[in-house]
Amino acid sequence: MPSFFAAFLISFLVVIVTTPIINRYGRRIGLVDQPNHRKVHQRPMVRLGGVAMFIGVVMAMLVAWGMGGFDFLRPGKESEVLGVAIGGIAFFLIGLADDLFNLSPKTRLILQVVVSGLVWQSGVQIDFLTNPLAGLGLSALPEWASLAITVVWLVGMANAINWIDGLDGLAAGVSGIAAFVMFWTCLFMGQPHAALFAAALAGAAFGFLRYNFNPAQIFMGDGGAYFIGFTLAAVSVIGLVKSVTTVAVLLPYVILAVPILDMSAVILDRLRRGKSPFVADKRHLHHRLLKAGLSQRLAVLFIYSLTLWAGSLAMAVSGMPSGVGYAIAATVILSVTSWQVWRTAR
Repeated sequence: MPSFFAAFLISFLVVIVTTPIINRYGRRIGLVDQPNHRKVHQRPMVRLGGVAMFIGVVMAMLVAWGMGGFDFLRPGKESEVLGVAIGGIAFFLIGLADDLFNLSPKTRLILQVVVSGLVWQSGVQIDFLTNPLAGLGLSALPEWASLAITVVWLVGMANAINWIDGLDGLAAGVSGIAAFVMFWTCLFMGQPHAALFAAALAGAAFGFLRYNFNPAQIFMGDGGAYFIGFTLAAVSVIGLVKSVTTVAVLLPYVILAVPILDMSAVILDRLRRGKSPFVADKRHLHHRLLKAGLSQRLAVLFIYSLTLWAGSLAMAVSGMPSGVGYAIAATVILSVTSWQVWRTAR
């Protein structure tokens, strides 16, 4: 347990310390995100906060490694952990390049697919899916299907976190809640190596909220969103899907249900209207909540409560002690925020 606490705390503190420094540097050299008709912010904002989050997670994992946090790895797990680490670095660099040089969507997608394919080769693989025709039992996937589904999952989640990064504190808070829930579920499922990554991600996300919650002082940018989204997805594979139980295989999709459903709904809506799924618009859940008359803070808090509720359901169905109690508490929180939304919405 000390290594888990250290991973969370070090990541949290490093982000707290480095974010203001990066913010000042970004303003000095003019690396800012300008307001426009599609964006909510009203003034230029530095979008390099992901650099601080990346540094925080890397420092935390190095300290955890030095404390013997990975000494318990079973044979064959080393390559999976290495795949998550290298893949996270690569996704961060892709996002950072986009923040600095404005890469085309096609270029970003190709790079993400290539990296995800290499990560799959390292052992980060979805090898089983639930089969409704077999009473929700598990069905082994052929190699080509495992590759395709794993790549879609890794690339999709990286972009899903990036797509919800539209309000102050939204992506950081959702990611932090999901990472914290994933930490406890991975630990309960006997996957401490994955729990270490999740603890560091949670620390980075919550530390960044100090500067990113409304009114935000800095944005995480594509570098932060791609890094957090990919790492959450990869950790869910090596920590939960690899457990090869029906419940464990389903848990990542429950924990990350909010960004998954938001992205899926937006893509289907764009296709239905004959638009490209890659052309940005203002039809995400958070945009709809703002259009209904909610403030940024209330919209964000409502989506937080949805994420927490989904995570609590995952904890309950996993059989975790007190999981049902967490689900009841999260349901009460969601009910309160939903009532506030109902009172406020036009």
